[in-house]
Amino acid sequence: MKRLRLSSISILTLALLLAGGRSLHAQALPTASGLGSQLSVGGEGSYYQMDYGKRYVGGFAAYAEVDPTWRYGAEAEVRFSRLGAEESVTETTFMAGPRVTLSRHQGRIRPYAKFLVGVGKINFPFNYATGSYLAYAPGGGLDYVINERWTVRAVDVEYQNWPKFTYGALNPYGISVGVAFRLTPPETVSSKGAHRW
Repeated sequence: MKRLRLSSISILTLALLLAGGRSLHAQALPTASGLGSQLSVGGEGSYYQMDYGKRYVGGFAAYAEVDPTWRYGAEAEVRFSRLGAEESVTETTFMAGPRVTLSRHQGRIRPYAKFLVGVGKINFPFNYATGSYLAYAPGGGLDYVINERWTVRAVDVEYQNWPKFTYGALNPYGISVGVAFRLTPPETVSSKGAHRW
């Protein structure tokens, strides 16, 4: 009888340990996670054809990206096109809008498309006048991830439209390159070493 009782207790103890082990295992943290919400800020150098007077000017921009998911996010930028400007003709844009990543982070290359809307400001020749107009810009580009914090904007292209410009629609367009820094903490890395940032 003692032997049977001891065996029953042993089996019951073993069953509880196994059940407890399963419960603990079920609550373990995953070894990887997807791209969660992230916030990045960056800067760009650019070269634009201003369209007004067909002038080509250099410039710079500051931008911020918010990505709630790996695919969908938003971008805001302020762009100054004024380096090498003739007759004091400059353009400045303040725009924001949706951004879509076109592939699911396979490797470090991330193509994207965006559509920004905002205000375009122009300084007319010899500081004669200034004007502010509705502006929108379809665009896209290619980001290259260096590590969990730094991303190089290898190329960014925009084709702006200022439909209500005083002398008819204005279509500045240009190309930019830059770098961004991620402000939110990096994501985890899978046990296989596949980067998830």
